[in-house]
Amino acid sequence: MSKYDKIENGYWRNIITRTVLSLITIAVIIVFLPRSTDRLFHYEEGQVWRYPALNAQFDFPVFKTDEAIAAERDSIVRQYQPYFNYNENVEQQQISRFRAQYKNGIPGLKGDWVNYIANRLHKLYAQGIIDPTVQTQLDNKGETSLRVVIGKEAAVVAKDSVLTTINAYERLFMDPRLGPNRSLLQSCNLNEYIEANLVYDRERNETEESDLLNTVTPASGLVQQGERIIDNGSVVDAYKARVLNSYERALAQHNASGNEITSTLIGQIIIVSMLVILFTLYLALFRKDYFIKPRNITMLYVMIVIFPIFTSLMMLYNKFSVYLIPYAMAPIFIRVFMDSRTAFITHVTTILISAIAVKYQYEFIIVQLVGGLVAIYSLRELSKRSQIFLTAILVVIGEAMVYFGLQLILTDSLTKLDSTIYYHLAVSAFFLLFTYPLMLVVEKTFGFVSTVTLFELSNTNNELLRRLSEVAPGTFQHSITVGNLAAEIANKIGAKAQLVRTGALYHDIGKMTNPAFFTENQAGVNPHERLPEKESAAIIISHVTEGLKLAEKFNLPRVIKDFISTHHGEGLTRYFYVKYKNEHPDEDVDQAPFRYPGPNPFTREQAILMMSDTVEAASRSLNEYTEENIMKLVNKLIDGQVSEGFFRDCPITFRDITIAKQVLIERLKSIYHTRIQYPKLSTEAEANLQAKAEKEQA
Repeated sequence: MSKYDKIENGYWRNIITRTVLSLITIAVIIVFLPRSTDRLFHYEEGQVWRYPALNAQFDFPVFKTDEAIAAERDSIVRQYQPYFNYNENVEQQQISRFRAQYKNGIPGLKGDWVNYIANRLHKLYAQGIIDPTVQTQLDNKGETSLRVVIGKEAAVVAKDSVLTTINAYERLFMDPRLGPNRSLLQSCNLNEYIEANLVYDRERNETEESDLLNTVTPASGLVQQGERIIDNGSVVDAYKARVLNSYERALAQHNASGNEITSTLIGQIIIVSMLVILFTLYLALFRKDYFIKPRNITMLYVMIVIFPIFTSLMMLYNKFSVYLIPYAMAPIFIRVFMDSRTAFITHVTTILISAIAVKYQYEFIIVQLVGGLVAIYSLRELSKRSQIFLTAILVVIGEAMVYFGLQLILTDSLTKLDSTIYYHLAVSAFFLLFTYPLMLVVEKTFGFVSTVTLFELSNTNNELLRRLSEVAPGTFQHSITVGNLAAEIANKIGAKAQLVRTGALYHDIGKMTNPAFFTENQAGVNPHERLPEKESAAIIISHVTEGLKLAEKFNLPRVIKDFISTHHGEGLTRYFYVKYKNEHPDEDVDQAPFRYPGPNPFTREQAILMMSDTVEAASRSLNEYTEENIMKLVNKLIDGQVSEGFFRDCPITFRDITIAKQVLIERLKSIYHTRIQYPKLSTEAEANLQAKAEKEQA
């Protein structure tokens, strides 16, 4: 396949990747975005109207408040007189039953007690008796009177004038003649002959009460099309709040048609698509290297999707405030694993998409953008857990201050400030603390390596580095020195110092397999003297492949393995190649057995490590450590790497290389500085000093 074809294939693969990611992101967000026509504006009574002047788009009624409607309905219910049907058969049946039971008189009493009691029962029934449970219901409703229907006529009577079955029984014994004989009469169970003769007419009452409640109108006025509802800067008083609420209700009903819902959907698709496309264009123009690793780039789109989904669910079910969501978590992840500019662009895109689902976008956007910026600025490099705690505090302070400022602008009194939001922001800051444990999940899921992980790997007490220090102490010291050199270069040119330092510690771990074959571990005996050049070259080259095997065994991250494979690139084991060629002058020597497998460095950090490793190893072969010799060595080695094209595939600049040379020269001068030559005493001075000492002894 030609180079042109490879370029074309890579180009179209990138185009397809970006398109698929964008379409999936747009589709998932649109599915979850709410399309209900609930409250469109965020306003509070007593606050200033911050939106543009609002005119009515159509005629709509001014609805009463729920409290006003409830008060009217309660008033109707209290004034309503329920209907009771008078059942005269109840009295006849119960008195007849009583007379039949005691036709021979009442035991223990002499006289015409049966007729007397029957007459008293008649008077009770004439007054009216209702069921006690019905009486309780009337009391709860606050009824004061009721209508008794006898035939086709209804008479209004006071509720207190009728009796319950319990009251009627007690009233019976309030009679002056029956009261003294109560103990004897109780054996007659007179309560069995007392039954409600006023029956609650449920069907009629429900119909009448419903008709009366229906007379309560939900509206108390009308706003005509084109009429000004409220001006910008006006204070929202009680009446204007009612008009605005009525307008939103009418607008929701007006927009309930399928066409309006379709229009909302199309609008959401346009806005979300535009934001996602702009985000993808940013990556394509300024961070195209992120597309090399699909899992890494996927994290950015996942962050853009997750938070709008949470926001949409919050608004859809209206259970919690959206300010509980820790939006600053996304820029923290991206700042730690990628870069600050991408973190900011991702955060802006996420907040703008989430604002589509939020009803009060103005303050939401400002508060969350400030929170994200504070998180990015306060967490330049995560190296310890306390940084997350500090960032959470700074984020909540920043967000709270901005929201307080917005409230001061939008309200006319400090007493009207809403304090609820501050509790929500505090809870959001608490959730932000979970960024630290979630970082491991993000690392494993999307293939990143955090600074915290690099710190853990650079601990020289871990098993692999401890073995390196024991088996190949020279290589271990070499790795530490190279790491220090490379980290200083990285700091100077703005590369990742901790990454290159950690990579340097592991770049030569393959030498543990045959440590004696490498000069830094030799103690006078060189085993290469007894081996042919190709075999020696194979052993030297094998430290790369052996290092990768160890890295795989100890589960080192991919980014550390890349340092192992690229620190020699595709270079030659030049010493053995030249020696072999000198011994075979007539032979056309194949370079393959003497060349490292590569690849060449493809990041600035890998290029820094290659330069530092080569210069540090070669510096030990200098006969004299003068500034001139060190400068010649550094320039010769690095210029040779540039000319051989080792840095062709990485984004390192000539300025970076120049700075790297300067750092290496200065550091090597410090490492290999010569001691000051102290002057010697002359023969005469030495003789005088000795004579003085002998004199003092005597």
